[in-house]
Amino acid sequence: MAERGGSRSWAGTWPPREAARAGGFAPPGFGTWSSLVAKVQSWVRAEAGAGRLLPWIPIAFGAGIAFYFAAAREPVAWVTASAAAVLCTAAFLLRRQKAFPAAVMIAALAAGFAIATLKTARVAHSVLARPMFSVSLKGFVETREERERTDRFVLRVTQMESPRAQGKLQRVRLSVKKGTAPAVGSFVELKARLLPPLAPLRPGSYDFGRDMYFQGIGASGFVMGGIKTLDPPFSGGVSLRYAAFMQGLRDAIDARIRTVLSGDSRAIATALLTGRRDAISAPVNDAMFISGLGHVLSISGYHMAVVAGVVFFAVRALLALIPALIVTFPIKKWSAAAALLAAAFYLLLSGAEVATQRSFFMTAVVLIAIMVDRRAVTFRTLAVAAMIVLSIAPEALVHPSFQMSFAATLGLVALVQVGMPTFFATPDSSATARAALWGGREIAMLALASLVAGLATTPYAAFHFHRVTPYGVLANLAAMPVVSAVVMPAGLLGLVAMPFGFDGVFWRIMEFGIDWMIAVAQWVAALPGAIGRIAAFGTGPLIAASVGIILLGLLRTPLRWSGAGVIAMAVVWALTAPQPDILVSADGHSVGVRGRDGRLHLMRTAKDAFLIKEWLAADADARLPGDASLADGVSCDEAGCVAQLPDGGFVALALRPEALGDDCTRAAVIVTARQASSDCGALVIGHERLQKQAAISLRRTRGGFAIDAVRPNGVDRPWSPALGEPAEPENSAARPAAPRPVDATPAEPDLQAEE
Repeated sequence: MAERGGSRSWAGTWPPREAARAGGFAPPGFGTWSSLVAKVQSWVRAEAGAGRLLPWIPIAFGAGIAFYFAAAREPVAWVTASAAAVLCTAAFLLRRQKAFPAAVMIAALAAGFAIATLKTARVAHSVLARPMFSVSLKGFVETREERERTDRFVLRVTQMESPRAQGKLQRVRLSVKKGTAPAVGSFVELKARLLPPLAPLRPGSYDFGRDMYFQGIGASGFVMGGIKTLDPPFSGGVSLRYAAFMQGLRDAIDARIRTVLSGDSRAIATALLTGRRDAISAPVNDAMFISGLGHVLSISGYHMAVVAGVVFFAVRALLALIPALIVTFPIKKWSAAAALLAAAFYLLLSGAEVATQRSFFMTAVVLIAIMVDRRAVTFRTLAVAAMIVLSIAPEALVHPSFQMSFAATLGLVALVQVGMPTFFATPDSSATARAALWGGREIAMLALASLVAGLATTPYAAFHFHRVTPYGVLANLAAMPVVSAVVMPAGLLGLVAMPFGFDGVFWRIMEFGIDWMIAVAQWVAALPGAIGRIAAFGTGPLIAASVGIILLGLLRTPLRWSGAGVIAMAVVWALTAPQPDILVSADGHSVGVRGRDGRLHLMRTAKDAFLIKEWLAADADARLPGDASLADGVSCDEAGCVAQLPDGGFVALALRPEALGDDCTRAAVIVTARQASSDCGALVIGHERLQKQAAISLRRTRGGFAIDAVRPNGVDRPWSPALGEPAEPENSAARPAAPRPVDATPAEPDLQAEE
């Protein structure tokens, strides 16, 4: 520093005064770092701006539902409801405070937890814990399904008799020989073998029993002998009469389609109009899912959108033919109302399942937005639809159809709100104009929408079905325009023409489009690498991928790209997830052991193709349940079976008591229904443990084995109750079935897995 004439001046080597006042010498890059922090802070403020909170409320609400299903024991309903009420009240009182966003999110989380608890308490009913044999049942038939080899119906039980009854069940789902299912609404008497709802086939797999619980079904099984139709002792109620009417309407539609179409074309046409998709042959069904067209078979938001869209534009076009209406009345709103009624009728016709209800609510919110002059396709619309669905059916959160549907919809809404304006904002040029004239822009939109929806649903398809669809965009580009422009409109016109007897031509038009879709599905499924198999991974990577998708979809600033980083982390996490070395079925009849070749080898005393198929799919193994190589490396005799682990240890399946002595000294793990001695040197997986914990997986560690069970110790939920008493022996009620006019007992080879 130099001083001249009483005034001070700074030498050029010193930092400027602003820097000195800021804290001395600034390190290299300090200005860049400060600007970056300031930029991030501005992005955060923009994301927290007015109107940005609503889309995050259903996220918190769904998180509360997820916490409920993760609980080990059932929460107390009145406690959760009271806590949610207090937190919601607190959020309302803080509405003018800075803490309001955090308070709203906490209240939404508590509300989701409480709603799920209250829904479970509202549908509470008994669930069969152990098999029962020769059970006498009387009741009303509520629903009926046609399947590939058997039929199935749900019986609302009014009377139940068994030598060792475990309490009266509310509903049971029974399989019968094809063509012998009773009519919906009839009152029947029968004998059946009942089984507990299907538990997860391995730790981490889907819980079909939970779905059955929320449908009010406490057991599944099959009919033994004939079914006798009786005069009902009392009326089944309005709901049963409604179910019988709608079932009759579906049967009438199916019968009319049968007069014109046959095979898979008829089955798919029926599935698209009535929701019955069980008659589709296995090869075509597999090809549809492998190619990425499986979503067409399940009535979803796409079908609702097509139905509503066709009706909306048709009604609007007809009203536009009358000039007086165009000038005087809001024909756009009238068209939206007509489309809403058509969507509601389609909901009822298709059975009003939870997945279809979700699609209807989303469509209804869009149409109502049109009627009240609001923007239709927005994040707020999606948020409102999600809140309605989760409030009515909180169990939908853990269903793959909900997860895939809303992930795809979130991606598409983000594309419309953010991506499409940017993509098509380029100045119009001669090349662009020529492409638009030839439909290039529409093709690009369809391709981009298919790509975004496919990528958004990939984590959920990989988690639940253990496969991805590499050529899904190709299949959707080739098939969906035909489905949207030919198949669905022809189906709707066929329904309208049915009362007048002119529906046949529309079924033929529908067949043309369906045959094209099947051809595309089979062609794509036959391409090299069409089946992308993914080994099972835990819920951790799925949750991480969901967070990444939400960040990418909901955020508007460059902070959204943090979602891409989270998704990349989830992908690495999923691909590096360790696989079990041993799998044991819940009944102990099947044991999978990973051999030196890295593949599963099976020891089994019973044929369970559905179980083995699930195990192989979860292991990303292309083999079929009947593949002979599954028994490679397995040695069996009358006393049991033995297989070897990669480290040289042995796993034994002991069938007789005399085998336990040798197995205890040589094997590392023994699976047996017998009682092993207390000094056995091996880890024993016994019948009692399997009954309490269901299916088990084991993974080799340095200190022994890490064990994971479907029902760990301490877990007791209404749809998966903890067991206490011994199982009923199969011959405890060996009564011959009374002779019936028609034997409805399905043949053993025809029995299909209860999913």
